[in-house]
Amino acid sequence: MLAHMAIRPIVIVGDPVLATPAVQVTVFGDELAAFVEDLFETNTVAHGAGLAANQVGDPRSVFVYDLVDDDRVRHRGCVVNPVLETSELPETMPDPDDDIEGCLSVPGERFPTGRADWARVSGVDVHGEPVVVEGRDYLARCLQHETDHLRGHLYLDRLVGRNQRAARKMIKRRQWTVAGNQWFPGVDPDPFGW
Repeated sequence: MLAHMAIRPIVIVGDPVLATPAVQVTVFGDELAAFVEDLFETNTVAHGAGLAANQVGDPRSVFVYDLVDDDRVRHRGCVVNPVLETSELPETMPDPDDDIEGCLSVPGERFPTGRADWARVSGVDVHGEPVVVEGRDYLARCLQHETDHLRGHLYLDRLVGRNQRAARKMIKRRQWTVAGNQWFPGVDPDPFGW
C-alpha cells in the first residue's frame, strides 16, 4: 500500500527547471512509485492530459499521462526514461482549430502547435520493467509534449510565426520571466476554467 498521495505545485514557464534536461532514473522502488502517484494525483486535480516530473520541480526523467482520445478511449500510464519516435513533423502552419495545445506550466494559455500525428515512447515503468506506448492524434501529441518537457523544452519552443510572437508577448505581459512562479491545483483558481 502506498503512502498518502500529495498534490504538488506546478512550476510556471520562466523557471530554469523547465529548461533543464531531465536526469535518467536509476533508482526504482517505493519512493519512485509514491512520486508517480503524486504526479497522477496532481495531474488529475489540474485537469491535465499529462505531467512531467520537472513540472513539479523534480529533475528525474519520468512522466504520467491520463487522457481520453477522440474515440473516447482512456489512456493512462507512466513512462520512466522515455525515448521518443514519431512520424514526420508537419512543415505547414498549425491549424488554429485542430492543433491547439496547452500546458499546465503555461496556465490558461493555448497556442496552435505542429506535432507529428503518430508517436511511440519506449522506456520502463516504476519497477524498471520495459514499457512501450504508441498512439495517434491526441495521445501522440501528449507523448511528444511530455517527452519534450524531459528534454528541457516547452511547447512554446515549437511555436512559429505569429504564434511565437504572441507567446513571447504573453510571457512578458504575465511576467513569467523569472524563477519561482507556480500555481497549486485544487487551491488556486483553475487557469483553464475546467
